[in-house]
Amino acid sequence: MRGANHNETGGSVERHEFTHDNIRFSYLDSGGDAPVLIAMHAHWMDGATFIPLADALETGWRVIAPDQRGHGESGHATRYTRDDYIGDLESLFELLALDSAVLLGNSLGGVNAFQFAARHPDKVRGMIVEEIGAVVTDFDMNFMRAWSGTFPTREALEQRIGERYAPYLRQAFRETRDGWKLAFEPLEIMASQKNLVGSYWDDWIASTCPALILRGADSRVTTAAVAQEMVERRANTQLLTLPGGHILHSDNFAAFLTALKSFLRSLT
Repeated sequence: MRGANHNETGGSVERHEFTHDNIRFSYLDSGGDAPVLIAMHAHWMDGATFIPLADALETGWRVIAPDQRGHGESGHATRYTRDDYIGDLESLFELLALDSAVLLGNSLGGVNAFQFAARHPDKVRGMIVEEIGAVVTDFDMNFMRAWSGTFPTREALEQRIGERYAPYLRQAFRETRDGWKLAFEPLEIMASQKNLVGSYWDDWIASTCPALILRGADSRVTTAAVAQEMVERRANTQLLTLPGGHILHSDNFAAFLTALKSFLRSLT
């Protein structure tokens, strides 16, 4: 199933949906015949985080930004394994009959990008891995439990989340008949994060397409040592450290866009 909704996004993208694995998936697509860039968001976020990128690239690239399972306008899932996420991306490629694409992934999306490239190296022209390493360590996410449920006002939800995370989560606020809640279920994201933890060196070095690693100088997630080791272990890979934190395309959009455009030009 595929359809368009022009009313939610504005800008240069249209919303479409399809069904896979008994889940309704939603994605944004700037359309056209330009080369394809698939942009995959981090946990908590959704494809709309890349609308400014789609607008900035204009007609040079067709930007496709899926809401990954359990996020944004896509449906909830019973499982959030590594194979599930890769299968979702495989289904999107099949739906759109894509022979190849450039993959951009932030955090969760970055691991999905290089694991997909490991399994389908012929389908990935290049990849941009934003703020995630080939080694993902565990951290305590129990603070997210307090975000579950429905809150009487938007302000109450934002207050519960707190000033540290609220700027990144406002896009996920949803108003319902009963009040305000998040588009994702915190307990599901905790399960997804647990499945993301691991060492993925074999996947990282399994592909040979050009790759750009973007690390935030203020990152609490991606260490300089792991990022440098990723460059050393994999040919055709470059590393840029930019001012900003874990969501570089939001923290420092101008520098992010400059780096991305330079990399994309090198692929043509």
